[in-house]
Amino acid sequence: MAVGLAFGRSGILRERCEIGSVRLGSGETDYDEGAVVPADDWRPLNPREAQWLQAGPGAPDSTLVELVHQYVSAACAERTPALHTTAVGLYPFADRWPADFLGCLTNPGNARTTTEEPATGRRLGFHIDNWDRLPYGARGDGRRRLCLNLGPGARCLLLGDRDIEEIYRLVRPDPEHRYPHTDDVRLYVAQGRPLQCLRIRLEPGDGYIAPTELLPHDGSTLGEEQPSTAAFWLGRWPGRIVDVPPP
Repeated sequence: MAVGLAFGRSGILRERCEIGSVRLGSGETDYDEGAVVPADDWRPLNPREAQWLQAGPGAPDSTLVELVHQYVSAACAERTPALHTTAVGLYPFADRWPADFLGCLTNPGNARTTTEEPATGRRLGFHIDNWDRLPYGARGDGRRRLCLNLGPGARCLLLGDRDIEEIYRLVRPDPEHRYPHTDDVRLYVAQGRPLQCLRIRLEPGDGYIAPTELLPHDGSTLGEEQPSTAAFWLGRWPGRIVDVPPP
């Protein structure tokens, strides 16, 4: 199954998203050996790609990638000491759908990818979340993650264009009752199988809702001088509740 972007018109999708290839990292001290990272050969989506990536009308809510927008004050963008409390109050759907607040993470500017392994301090590259610990065959039933960019800099969401169930099925001969892992994404790319990367830009106040237990993903601040802080929630939101924020 391809990634399903629910951004409304395909023209809007093309304005907000670029596409490129990936590579395996090797000998890079700040990355896991064999991490999957963008090759940085970004280009605009063509109309056919945008149509292929656009979520169809029957796509399950839990598999959709959507954009949200929330006003972020200058004080919040400057990362005040009360940032954690401030972020909790910025949750945009508090009056409709409950969600678990996962916390905040500040990333420096000009980072190709942002997610680190806490035990080693090395960056993971494209990876799969595992909050709900779902086995193969059920990854599309997990909760989606909401990320809100609190600024002050812009950041990007990186997404693989193949989901972990398709990837796992191709690299494991007997996938039933097994648990997909980031290593399976790395093995898939190491075998020379096709995986493209999408890059979706998020200005301060922009955010996304995405199935991060289903799609290989990461964040990026490459090309940005300023750091940015992201706040994260985990929940079950009905699909297509929002559209791309106005410019």
